[in-house]
Amino acid sequence: MFTGRPFCAILYKEFLCLGELFLKAIPDCMFHSRELACKKPYGAVKAGETVEFSVYPRRERGIQYVTLWVEEDGGQPEAFPMRWYGLAGARDRYSTSFTPDHAGLYWYYFTVDGSDGPVYAMRGYGGRCEILDTLGDKYQLTVYDPAYRPPSWFGEGITYNIFPDRFCRDRMPVQPEGEGVAPRVLHENWDDIPVYQPDGNGEILNNDFFGGTLRGVIEKLDYLESLHVRTIYFNPIFQAYSNHRYDTGDYKRVDPLLGSEEDFQTLCVEAAARGMRVVLDGVFNHTGYDSRYFNGRGRYDSVGAHQSQESPYYRWFDFQQWPDQYGSWWGIYTLPQVREMDESYLDYIIDNEDSVIRRWLRLGASGWRLDVADELPDAFIRRLNAAAKQEKPDALIIGEVWEDASNKIAYSERRRYFQGGELDSVMNYPLRDAILAFLNGGTAEHFAETMECIRENYPRDVFYNLMNVIGTHDTARALTILGVSEEEWHMDRDGRAHYALPPDRLESAQRRLRLAAVIQFTMPGSPTIYYGDEAGRQGFEDPFNRRTYPWGAEDRALLGFYRKLCALRADSDTLARGGLRFLRCEGALLQYERETEHSRLLILVNRGHHAVRTHARAVYAVDMLDGAEFDRADSRGIHVTVPPETAYILRCFGTP
Repeated sequence: MFTGRPFCAILYKEFLCLGELFLKAIPDCMFHSRELACKKPYGAVKAGETVEFSVYPRRERGIQYVTLWVEEDGGQPEAFPMRWYGLAGARDRYSTSFTPDHAGLYWYYFTVDGSDGPVYAMRGYGGRCEILDTLGDKYQLTVYDPAYRPPSWFGEGITYNIFPDRFCRDRMPVQPEGEGVAPRVLHENWDDIPVYQPDGNGEILNNDFFGGTLRGVIEKLDYLESLHVRTIYFNPIFQAYSNHRYDTGDYKRVDPLLGSEEDFQTLCVEAAARGMRVVLDGVFNHTGYDSRYFNGRGRYDSVGAHQSQESPYYRWFDFQQWPDQYGSWWGIYTLPQVREMDESYLDYIIDNEDSVIRRWLRLGASGWRLDVADELPDAFIRRLNAAAKQEKPDALIIGEVWEDASNKIAYSERRRYFQGGELDSVMNYPLRDAILAFLNGGTAEHFAETMECIRENYPRDVFYNLMNVIGTHDTARALTILGVSEEEWHMDRDGRAHYALPPDRLESAQRRLRLAAVIQFTMPGSPTIYYGDEAGRQGFEDPFNRRTYPWGAEDRALLGFYRKLCALRADSDTLARGGLRFLRCEGALLQYERETEHSRLLILVNRGHHAVRTHARAVYAVDMLDGAEFDRADSRGIHVTVPPETAYILRCFGTP
């Protein structure tokens, strides 16, 4: 016999509870693109997948009808009337759906017709809508090919970026010989400052070498293994005139100062034995002036395009007036641009059985990073990706893109990098910029918003596959950026060449670099260490950011911290694959969660000069960096006081 409360009362209470949950789920504005109550699924969607939209205008507006407008990039907007689906507190709910039938970039917004006339609901800050009388910024919807899946091995592991001439040498450098090799300035002293002054003609030649070798890298594989590295990304290794080797002389030959093709194969085999892969840098927008293909100085036995219009390479280049007027990268004469869609160039780089792409993958590489991807045609990248995947189904193609790559316009063309079949990843410069801005005084809110924009616009598989950089060969060293004053950026080159942070600011910069590394290693994607950052290398712009690795003079405390962080990242499925949710992001305190079904990590970063008190949604937590325990809890969770310039990675247990 039932003796409890009346059954209808129980149902009524359950109905009220469900209503409260629903009201909590809807946003406090008419539309919020990052709330599932408004747009489902979240972020980028697959072609053929239905997207559900709901808006919640206030009832007092006297709504007559609401319309969703969707337009494919460059096309005309199409209207989707929205139906009234009931009440949501003081708001009405209007809903409709849209199913994109093919990959592409789409834009959407809403119009609301009420008693006061029509208004527009446009994209505002943080995904919230902004009510305007005229058209404003539209929301972005990225649609990608569901059949295309980037290889996940890259984003799940740690990457180490090696500038080949400056990492390690196994012998003293000697003047290399052979076809196309120019005389080089060789440094016997590994600790020399790179040559940075122009020559007598006012030209910086970049022809001084320290003699880093592939066998030197092999000797340091155990060191990389101690950092739990899973991918070694090399800046260019092919024969070239310059020490940076972005002016390729011969795509099919390892630079003789670095070693041989056999050395490269040995490196790949030895790396694979330690669970590491090798990714190469492909410079396919331009070659070197001093190259087999252009042969501007006549050092190669081939007949180059600069020597004869009958050269097999003549059609590769864009001559306005042969031989000395031609298109070059950013007007630099030593980097003549190529016509990427020339069939003979495509055959040499991509299509031929012994093409550059296929050859080096067969010799042991696992992927390519494409230099200046914005300057390569979409069709070229698609063709290159397809050839790489034919050679190795899990081959990786990364693009050098400095901005949001999902909506990038380059040379008046919208790029299609992530819609399927082009790039598997890009260098995550937006993350780098957001980290350094936050640590140099920016707000946690701005950091979170930058990352949420990227997450919303990128396919999830790409977002979790990004190359998360803090330093690269194109940027000043992170330690320098985090320590120098505004005035010191304006020093002359002599001053910047010999500059080192004074002890007090070095200590502060080291603390900030630790915070930067914590963020880098706990965001989705592959944390990528630029050689020497973990050892305390300093330096302004090129060539000061390309000094040699300081073997024997490392900052042991900083290196120890990186080793601990690398071990934590390598052992954490939550950091490799877990969901991301930003929590309290205010001023100097950044707070976000990484979570899987079995584990939850809370990352707290206080970049300020004062302690900040917050709470964790848990009954017990332990810091994965130093083992500190937290268990003082109330109904909101554990109380946590984060000291100044400190980061915690808390493993959380239970819920309050």
